[in-house]
Amino acid sequence: MSAFKHVIQNEAELRDILGYAGQAAQNKVIAEIDAICRAFIEKSPFVLLGSVDANGNMDVSPKGDPAGFVQVMDSHTLLIPDRKGNRRGDTLSNILQNPNIGLLFLVPGRSETLRVNGTAQIVRDDDVRERFVMQGKTPIFVIAVTVKEVFFHCTKCVVRSGLWASDHEHDKLAS
Repeated sequence: MSAFKHVIQNEAELRDILGYAGQAAQNKVIAEIDAICRAFIEKSPFVLLGSVDANGNMDVSPKGDPAGFVQVMDSHTLLIPDRKGNRRGDTLSNILQNPNIGLLFLVPGRSETLRVNGTAQIVRDDDVRERFVMQGKTPIFVIAVTVKEVFFHCTKCVVRSGLWASDHEHDKLAS
């Protein structure tokens, strides 16, 4: 039972109201990292990594380091260092149960976001981990993502949110 009066119950009802994506929106999904996506990833110091366990419990974990910390191994593989943290390991545990993941890359000052969906593995190869040494520290793991689909999101949500606005600009948005 819901506390709401009108809750969408099925895909047909959703599509009656929402409609369908136009051809341009459908065509923007590609199956690999191209040069434009690679350049965006190389400028990104921050990515949100979404995963889900075998029971459907979800997790979104932020990952960040200096821009370019996510490496493009090839057009179908991304490498993400997993550094020592709070040891919860939610993302890692989820990957072991269900390898499907989603990534959302952000670049400060840019209103575009880049989404990558694929499958992940937890890698411990020394030569791979050594590619990510920072301040003399090697990451414990590297998350290797096999890319299934990639696309840029519409900029409207970032523009509306004022995500990159200064405090002064945020004050104007709030009034």
